[in-house]
Amino acid sequence: MYWILKAVLTPLLYGAFRVRVEGRDNIPAAGAVIYAANHRSFIDSIFLPLVLRRRMTFVAKAEYFDDPRSAWFFRAVGQIPIRREGGSASQRALDAATAVLDQGGQFGIYPEGTRTRSGLLHRGHTGVARLALRTGAPLVPVGLIGTDEIQPTDSKMPRLFRTVTVRFGSPIDLAHYEGRADDHLALRQLTDELMYEIHELSGYEYSDSYATKSPTPDRPAVDASPEVVDHAVRVATLAG
Repeated sequence: MYWILKAVLTPLLYGAFRVRVEGRDNIPAAGAVIYAANHRSFIDSIFLPLVLRRRMTFVAKAEYFDDPRSAWFFRAVGQIPIRREGGSASQRALDAATAVLDQGGQFGIYPEGTRTRSGLLHRGHTGVARLALRTGAPLVPVGLIGTDEIQPTDSKMPRLFRTVTVRFGSPIDLAHYEGRADDHLALRQLTDELMYEIHELSGYEYSDSYATKSPTPDRPAVDASPEVVDHAVRVATLAG
């Protein structure tokens, strides 16, 4: 169903929108890979798999699968249901992602955890770093640009003939973090390094706060460069 749906949607999406892809040379040709992207719109999970030649898998809230009318779509686009109640949902998501990567698959993740409501790029959660260090899979930062202009948050219908850019960065060098999958400081530093790369790729302003379900216009935004570059420098220093 994944490939049937992709075959049907690909010409439709390329006809309805201007899709630009940059950094294709940074996409691994084979083997496990983690794509970590900023999250601005529901359709991020459509455009990212669209431009990849191999199947991509995400985890999604199990509620999406409770309605048979929508469940087929989420399964067809490669999403795995995760229940948030009863135990650690984050651990179940990590285990599901690990299973995909152990089989040499491609896994997509949004480190911000939810779509931005403020328009800013937010602080990343460390699960993506734990996943990368646990599996050793290449961690590729991705900048998604313009998806919120096509379908803003809480909008039901997309706006046609807009431009979306999918920009792939170079895989993050994990050598400094080897053997530190349970070191919270290392996980935080790797996540901040990743978010800096996503900031550079996307060009969106960075806020050192976690994304929430509602906009927080009173929270000041800061550029990612000073703080996160400092984290990257400290990573190199700590790693010797």
